[in-house]
Amino acid sequence: MIRINTLRHFAALLYLFSGFSLAAETIDEIVVTADFRGRLASDLPASVTVLDAREIEERSLQHFEELVNSIPNFSWSGDGHRARYFQMRGVGELEQYQGAPNPSVGFLIDDIDFSGIGTVATLFDMQTVEVLRGPQGTRYGANALAGLVYMRSAEPTAEFNGRIELQGGDDGLFAGGVAVGGGLNADDSVMGRLSAHYHQSNGFRENTYLNRDDTNGRDETTLRGRLKWFGGDAWTFNLAGLFVDIDDGYDAFAIDNSLAMLSDKPGRDAQQSTGASFRADFEGDLALTAITAFADSDIEFSYDADWGNDDAWAPVLYDYISVSDRDRRTLSQEFRLLGDNWLVGVYALRLDDAIATLNQGEYFDPGFDFADSLDDLLSSDYASTNLAAFGQVDYELGDIARLTAGLRLERRTTDYSDSAGLEAGPSDTLWGGEVALSFDVSEAVTSFVSLSRGYKANGFNLGLAVPDEYRAFDSETLYNLEGGIKATLLDRALRLNASVFVSRHDDKQVRTSLQLNPGDPTSFGFVTINVEEARTVGLEADVRWLPGDSWMLYATLGLLDTEFTKVAVPSLANLDGRSQAHAPKYTVALGGSYEHPRGFFARVDVSARDAFYFDVAHDERSQSYELVNARIGYRADSWSTTLWARNLFDEDYAVRGFYFGNEPPDFPNALYTRAGDPRQLGVTFSKEFQ
Repeated sequence: MIRINTLRHFAALLYLFSGFSLAAETIDEIVVTADFRGRLASDLPASVTVLDAREIEERSLQHFEELVNSIPNFSWSGDGHRARYFQMRGVGELEQYQGAPNPSVGFLIDDIDFSGIGTVATLFDMQTVEVLRGPQGTRYGANALAGLVYMRSAEPTAEFNGRIELQGGDDGLFAGGVAVGGGLNADDSVMGRLSAHYHQSNGFRENTYLNRDDTNGRDETTLRGRLKWFGGDAWTFNLAGLFVDIDDGYDAFAIDNSLAMLSDKPGRDAQQSTGASFRADFEGDLALTAITAFADSDIEFSYDADWGNDDAWAPVLYDYISVSDRDRRTLSQEFRLLGDNWLVGVYALRLDDAIATLNQGEYFDPGFDFADSLDDLLSSDYASTNLAAFGQVDYELGDIARLTAGLRLERRTTDYSDSAGLEAGPSDTLWGGEVALSFDVSEAVTSFVSLSRGYKANGFNLGLAVPDEYRAFDSETLYNLEGGIKATLLDRALRLNASVFVSRHDDKQVRTSLQLNPGDPTSFGFVTINVEEARTVGLEADVRWLPGDSWMLYATLGLLDTEFTKVAVPSLANLDGRSQAHAPKYTVALGGSYEHPRGFFARVDVSARDAFYFDVAHDERSQSYELVNARIGYRADSWSTTLWARNLFDEDYAVRGFYFGNEPPDFPNALYTRAGDPRQLGVTFSKEFQ
């Protein structure tokens, strides 16, 4: 349960925000742009969270991972410096994939596909972040079995405007950004916007062996551009481009699970991505949408595999590293034709992914006169083509009810080869969709019930030591039954969304770990296996209330009960009846903000999550934890200054855990965890101009 002390802290901080007006403001309507038609969130029969630019700015955030704790039933795996592997309702990848990308959570930035490589999800000048939970079988297909994250950068406007932001704090934090945009011709038919942002910090680790505090440091540069223009009365064109250079260190695991590192060869978690999307919309008797997008990403993921140095392991010589270089390119094309109550479309995605992984090391134990060495390079090329056709129909059932039905057919072909001689080319034909019924209970309350089917493609496992029976794994299917309500009450001063759901997985894909050689940490690997059946039951709710002109209060709640119900694989017998990994039974967030008419403001955000299993390969669990973030500042007409604190009470918590042997000479199995970020204090200055 949530600790009483944390609630007391929250109450005490709220008490500082004394006095408020009883004249309430109204909550703005939210449009979900990730939907086919850009529907209002209140009309969408699905569980969705939308965070706008003001919410992001008020939280003083740099990266999407810092938003995770405010989203119900949403988690991320700390297998890397920045979050790129996400879990919705306990479904999603946990670690670095090998060979064949096969994500469960879709991740798009301005229609550019970064599923499975969300490291580039910086937040400066971001307009909205939309999180759609549950299988997106009609809209996004195989890459969105668990759900979708859709980020949209600030859109150009005809009015000239911009902002400047500077940030500093402990842990060597320095950040700065500028964004500017407006009309580009006399009649404002062409508009543009440019933004640039840079962030650096030390990464909250001290390498006591190298006497450095930046081996886990962050060095992150983001450039964005948007162009919008109108082609007569019917056509609208949008062009978006980005360049993101994430050059982060990776020195995050310590033998004693602390923030003191002993590695002599710290790694990197770096991703340089260039991408663009072009969207054309035609509005007439029939509407047409065409979206073209591409991305090119160079990714390096390296680490000191023994987490130590010669002095730490003496008299044993124990020194291993792992370095992976990945080059990933995607090109996608989508066409949609829309009528008043129907749409049809086609979609194509080409993905090319080349990776070279080098594992090197040596081991010598003088006590047993035993020596071993490793110099292993595996290079691979993977290509896949996804072709899909989809359609959706909406029916009005009288004045208060609507029926929505959608279907998607998808054909996926692959081609893989590597330097070890493995060649594979599995293909799959998949289908998914949904049927949803919505009711207008009143002018202020809408309810819905939906049944959806999502899918995830089949694949294969790499490595010469993989048993033949585990070389390939089958596609996965997810059935989700969901019902909920969406309400806007108290003269539009309070918004409530709540849903309950039950899901069943058939042939669920789980990625379990194994260590082939107890003395070689680089032989700690992963293999994906099908579990016959799993089920999930849960609840998601969020409420936002504006009790007065100066106040905003909110709360979110996620409840989750997951279980592997049929496990036929003997090596995974421990999973029978057990919960899934990174699936805490509760996720809670609550907070409030206060703005004085004279410009002073304050905000508190409290989040909590239950303990969760770190993986399916073992039964080790995290501890439950609570985090408190706070800010206070002053805002004038066009500028603001904010003092802020993240993890105000310096809570100790873990975001990832492994259980294996990594300490010579006996290599006993032990739990090794990656600690979350400790307390950080800082100041942000922001100025807007127009």
